[in-house]
Amino acid sequence: MIRAVLFDCDGVLADSETLSNRIVAEEITTLGWALDGHAAQREFLGLSLPDMLPIIEGRVGPVPEGWGLALSHRIAREMEIGVTAMPGARAALEAVAAAGLPMAVCSNSARAELGMKMRVLGFEGFFEGRVFSFQDAARPKPAPDLYLAAAEACGVAPAGCLVVEDSATGVAAGLAAGCRVVSLVPGLGVPFLPDLAGLDTLLR
Repeated sequence: MIRAVLFDCDGVLADSETLSNRIVAEEITTLGWALDGHAAQREFLGLSLPDMLPIIEGRVGPVPEGWGLALSHRIAREMEIGVTAMPGARAALEAVAAAGLPMAVCSNSARAELGMKMRVLGFEGFFEGRVFSFQDAARPKPAPDLYLAAAEACGVAPAGCLVVEDSATGVAAGLAAGCRVVSLVPGLGVPFLPDLAGLDTLLR
C-alpha cells in the first residue's frame, strides 16, 4: 500500500531539462569539450554537479576555480525565467494531496536551484518543507540517501513509498532505498508510467 509519494524534480515535475542541458553544453563547450544539449543529456542525465565534474575534468583537465558555482548560478537565473511545469504535474500533486498522502521532492539539483523551481512553479505548499537536494544528503543519487531522508521526513517506511523518476540514476536510488519505483521513461527496469495522469490510478 502506498503511504507517501516521492518525486524527482527535473523531467518529472519541472520541464527544465532542455534548458539546463543547453546551458551545461554551452559552458562545457567553452572549456574545450564541444557538446550540444542532446549530448549533454546523454552524458549527465540524473547526475549531480559533484558527479559531473570528474567526467568533465577527465575530458578538459581541471576546471577554473568557481566554475561549478557559476554554472549553478546561471542555470538558476535562466530557470527562474524559463522553467515550466511538466504536463499533468500540478494535477498529480493535487491527486496525492486529495488522497491524504505526504509528499517529498528529491533532486540531484543544488538546493538554491531546486527551491527556486518549487517557488516559481508554485509547488512549495505541496511538500511542507520536504524538499531535498543533493546538498541535503551525504551522497547524491544513485545512492539511496535522498530517498531514505525523504521517507523519514514523511514518517513512512521506504517500502510504503512510491518514487516517481525519469532517469536510470534516480531509479537506482529509489530501488536502493527499498521504495516502489515507477518511471516516466520506458526501459529502466521498473513499471512504466506513460504520464503523470496515470499516478492517480496507482493511489486507489
